[in-house]
Amino acid sequence: MKKFLAILLVLVLSLAACSLESPEKKKGDQSADKTEEMTIGVSLSTLNNPFFVSIKDAIEKEAKTQGYKVKVVDAQDDSAKQANDIDDLIQQKVDYLIINPTDSAAIASAVENANGENIPVITLDRSVDSGDVASFIASDNVEGGKMAADFIVQKVGKKAQVAELEGVPGASATRERGKGFHQVADKELQVVAKQTAKFNRAEGLNVAQNILQSNPDIKAIFAHNDEMALGAIEAIGNKDILVVGFDGNDDALKSIKAGNLDATIAQQPALMGEEAVKTVTSLKDDKKVEKEVKVPLKLVKQQ
Repeated sequence: MKKFLAILLVLVLSLAACSLESPEKKKGDQSADKTEEMTIGVSLSTLNNPFFVSIKDAIEKEAKTQGYKVKVVDAQDDSAKQANDIDDLIQQKVDYLIINPTDSAAIASAVENANGENIPVITLDRSVDSGDVASFIASDNVEGGKMAADFIVQKVGKKAQVAELEGVPGASATRERGKGFHQVADKELQVVAKQTAKFNRAEGLNVAQNILQSNPDIKAIFAHNDEMALGAIEAIGNKDILVVGFDGNDDALKSIKAGNLDATIAQQPALMGEEAVKTVTSLKDDKKVEKEVKVPLKLVKQQ
């Protein structure tokens, strides 16, 4: 009997020790699980563009560092598809959304749907026209357009005939880069042609060919992104026409080094992606975040 009581006492003491330890341990496990289970939904306008691939890679890298899961969807430059993709991510109950809009107006309803589910939204490179966004992270596209125009004036002189390859209609980056460009160009240059090539290299080639056939005296082309600029270079061939792009992607930098593309207004897509995930961390920790974050630009040109 005494032996039985002794064994029982040992068991009781062991259970008591476990119960004293378990709340703290359990609390720690819940905290770890909360971070581990946190998922960021990422909707990008297209992954057929090195610029956005760089953003994706940086998001995934920083998220891995922070211990977050990431679900990436590619809108393929289709605003209807992007709206459906975002709704799917909402249904999957992601904790945060990082969105690079295809069209600033068309994607607004999807952002509002996320608001209705209390999912914080961060936008990258392009803004949305309505809906609540925790933070908008982008380059100063207006300033970048001005930088491009100033460089063209410097190289080809005032009142030279120039053309403009515009981005996707409705995208805030298209509006803003065009706005900055025209703030200078409308005073210092002659913009004899402008047409959308939808941020696409193949369309940049086709549109530039058509513009050059109609306007043989063009001295420079400003493209709203590097993909269109590289397409324009193919259309130009051996003609002496200055081409300036926007983004600073790897292909553009190689083209500048090879003496083909004259310049690009270089963004920092990796920094944008990293900043987006850091903003998620700040929101998770209930820290204040900036409503708008401007990532620095720089002019990269042939040496």
